[in-house]
Order: sequence, then structure tokens, then C-alpha cells
Amino acid sequence: MLDEEALQRLKGKKNLLAFSGGVDSTALYHLLEKNGIAFDIAFVNYGIRAQSEEEETYAKALAARDGKRVFVRRCTIEAGDFEHKARIARYRFFEEVIKEGNYTNLITAHQLDDMLEWLLMQLCKGAGCVELVGMESVEDREGFTLVRPLLYTPKEALVRYLESASIRYFIDESNLSDRHTRNRFRKEAASFLMQECADGIARSFRYLKKDKEALLPEAEVLFSKERLTLLKRPENDLKSIRLIDRELKKKGYILSAAQKEEILKNRSVVVGGEWAVDMSPKRIWIAPYRETVMPKAFKERCRRCGVAPKVRSYIFEEGFAEELFSLLGC
Repeated sequence: MLDEEALQRLKGKKNLLAFSGGVDSTALYHLLEKNGIAFDIAFVNYGIRAQSEEEETYAKALAARDGKRVFVRRCTIEAGDFEHKARIARYRFFEEVIKEGNYTNLITAHQLDDMLEWLLMQLCKGAGCVELVGMESVEDREGFTLVRPLLYTPKEALVRYLESASIRYFIDESNLSDRHTRNRFRKEAASFLMQECADGIARSFRYLKKDKEALLPEAEVLFSKERLTLLKRPENDLKSIRLIDRELKKKGYILSAAQKEEILKNRSVVVGGEWAVDMSPKRIWIAPYRETVMPKAFKERCRRCGVAPKVRSYIFEEGFAEELFSLLGC
């Protein structure tokens, strides 16, 4: 059931599993154990369901039984767009644990049904081949590697595995609600397709992955320091925005379709109040957005060197301006 490429990346490394107690992460927990992969677990309790406490207790009991460390974060999510805000909170927690514990890999339990639901949602919004394949078995991120060993495994196979082995798991009832768009895609389209064509869908995604690799150009990194990345800009806008999307994903930020359009239209923007993105004719600048009072001489030198205005404050605050100026020959 586990993807071989993903397994190879996990062997002999320090791994952290994102665990919820649901079908996917519970099956992955036991399959990793079965394959001799060492890992600790991280659990997020949002406190919005009656069984949240029971799930946390279950996570702690599994970890204690198998001699693993368990990291728990309790957090309250403000009203409005719960899924988006919960994802941000969840990954910030994971990144904290990874940094403090010096973990190499973050393991998540995304599976084939998830990948199909994503494809259908992107298809209905408007997307190319690169955007339709939103997940990879192995993805490099800043400071760690994101590994998804179950990406080509149908959810139904995971349920059968757990049931046959009499392994306890929980069902999140919010995943059954029609209030969430993704749940409607699952119920009305993805579930039927997975029941009828799971093997063919898995093969198609492997073909699409190869197509994506051929279509998406390798980034030519001109300079990288702290969280600043300077790329050589490709010859057209489509390749440029795909490189920007991939780079921000590495940094933990997912661009929306509207944000991509904004970048292409305005060329120099701040996305989500967090990231400055600038597309000059020859370069792409990406850095955390800052607002800092800078000396006039510094700003003038940045102008002469062609440093994008929205990234200057970050460069000034982090103190590596001279290294960058030297690279730019000014």
C-alpha cells in the first residue's frame, strides 16, 4: 500500500507523523510500523467535537504503547473559513515541532481519494495539467520534506485493512456534512469514480505526474538567503507563475487562483499580507513582507541594483544586503 519512493525517503530518518485518529492516519500509523519506519506523532485538538478528547487520549495511548513521542496542540479557530484557518494553525504547529525536534520528514496521510477530489475541484475552477496534480508523494519544503506514502492508495483499501486487523479508528462527522464544498465533490462524484475505476485513476495520476515534471521548468535560483528567494524569470508568464506557486508552497503558503491572477496583473504584490512577490523582466523576487524605515542611501542602492521595492525591508532587517549587492555586481 505504501509508495516505494516515499518509503525510501523515510528509512533511517527522523520522521514526524501528522495523526488524527481517523481512517487514513490510523492506517498509515500501523503500516509504517509494519514496514519498520521509526516516527513520532503530532496531534491537533481543535475542541469542536465531542470525540476530540477521546481522539487525543487514543493518540497518547498509541504513542505510549509503542514508545513514541507525542506532541499535542490545543487550539481554537476563529469563525469563518474553518478549514483554511485550521490548516494554517496545524502546519505552523508541525513546523514548530520539526524545527525544535530536528525532524527530517513530515508524514501526512493524504490518499488517492484526496488527490481525485482536488483534481475535480481544480477542473471546475479552471486549471492546467500542473495545477490538476496538486500533491506529490515527496515534496521539499523549507526545513523539511513532506512525505505522503498513501497517495496512490484508495481510502476503501485502508478501511478494509483496519477492519480486517480489528484496529480502532474514528470517523469525523464533519467530513459527511454538505456544508463543505469538498464533501459535496466527494459524495456526488469522487466516491462513485473511486468505486468503479480506482486502479485506472491511480495509473492516470502517475502519468500526470510525469507530464507535470516535463511541463514545469526547473527553477534557476540566483540567490537564496534566510526566507528570500531570487529566481531567474522564465520566458513566459505561465511558467513564471508556476515557479512562484511552487516556491511559495515550499515556504508553506498556498496561492489561490485569484492571487495568481493578481500577481500576473500587477507584477508586484503582497499576498495574504505575508509574502512579497515581484516579477521584473528578468527576475522573480519572493520574501516575507515587512514594513521598515530604511536609510535613504540603502534605498537608493537597492534602486540602482534593481532590488524590488517590496522585498527591501526584509533584506534590510535580516542584514545580508552586502552579500546580495555583491552578487548583483553593485
